[in-house]
Amino acid sequence: MLLLFGSLILCFAIGIPIFAALGIAAGLVLVQKDISLLSVPQNLFEALDAFPLMAIPFYVLAGSLMQNGGISRRLMDLANAIVGWIRGGLGSASVLTSMFFSTMSGSSSATTAAVGGIMIPAMEKKGYPRNFAAAGIAVAGELGAIIPPSLPMIIYALVANVSVGSMFLAGIFPGLMLGVSLIVTIAIVAKLKNFDDITPITPKAWIVNVWRAFLHSGFALMMPVIILGGIYSGIFTATEASVVAVVYGLLVGMFVYKEIRIHDLRRIFAETAILTGTIMLIVGFASLFAYLLAINNVSQHLSALIGSVASNAFMFLLLANVLLLVIGMFMEALACIVILGPMLAPIAASYGIDPIHFGMVIIFNVAIGMVTPPVGVNLFIACQISGLSLEQLIRPLLIFLAVLIMNLMIVSYVPAISLALL
Repeated sequence: MLLLFGSLILCFAIGIPIFAALGIAAGLVLVQKDISLLSVPQNLFEALDAFPLMAIPFYVLAGSLMQNGGISRRLMDLANAIVGWIRGGLGSASVLTSMFFSTMSGSSSATTAAVGGIMIPAMEKKGYPRNFAAAGIAVAGELGAIIPPSLPMIIYALVANVSVGSMFLAGIFPGLMLGVSLIVTIAIVAKLKNFDDITPITPKAWIVNVWRAFLHSGFALMMPVIILGGIYSGIFTATEASVVAVVYGLLVGMFVYKEIRIHDLRRIFAETAILTGTIMLIVGFASLFAYLLAINNVSQHLSALIGSVASNAFMFLLLANVLLLVIGMFMEALACIVILGPMLAPIAASYGIDPIHFGMVIIFNVAIGMVTPPVGVNLFIACQISGLSLEQLIRPLLIFLAVLIMNLMIVSYVPAISLALL
């Protein structure tokens, strides 16, 4: 195992992409153990030959259609009408927009890019420090992994053999809790720092503005209703819902809002294909990596180690959180789930922890990993949009990380939050 993890760390250190690093590390071990390299394509195809994975390209495409079809902008207008008048309102609106967008896109990075491109410059004009605005958008973007439909939830459901629909239900209350806590945090910081973004408004004018924005974004708001309502009513599965989302997004973008033209589709489909290919490569090579861990009995050794330290479920969850937070800092979210999910879920079950609840613990941890350096993808997107360096985001990021850890502890030790709707 020294060769496996040593080569993986070396690949990360020299900047090799995550899927290639996983493949190189696994390949070296296969050669060392004189195992035929034919096992590489066999494992890749076996890992990707799963019906739930068909949802990934469709949710990615649905998110791209929303971003290009005017849906995301109308959701921003609605969020701004609802909370934009309070102190810290524009920052709060960015979180609320991320919550709206997350109910359709399934992707943390897509949420960060779609919301950040508009909201970071707007927040700076309203008196927010640019680094605070960028950090807030990066953190709000992780709601895309927690609020259903979520690509990480689909991957966990696959590797842990649980229902995708149950995972989606489990993410609703934790996502709402995190969103509200981020809004409260921004409002408190805005009050303390005296961000000048208050727009005085009468109650009557507020009602009129919200109603107009609601009507303007009506077709956009119907998308999560159709997706989640269809899943939970049993009309279609989570995978079929992704196809419905694409069809609805395409129809609204082309014929209702008329912001998608025929010539735009080639670019949208190409971007979707590239992103989907990257995700699938990560899932495939992470599965090969997990296969090598399995044949070397790493999960049994890990279980014995944890059992010698953790005498109860409380201690196990604490150790699991620390492990996931540390690994999440260095490994991409989906790879982390594919590798650690099959190892930790059975151990959690041995402590009497519900697999759906533990799934939310893993999802929450990898979501935090998206905003922790050095491999926080949301941070890099926010840095690119804002033109700031990663170091400039660290100070305001610490405030949000404290809120994230607090929410993680609540989700970990109050399972009812995740299981209430099941």
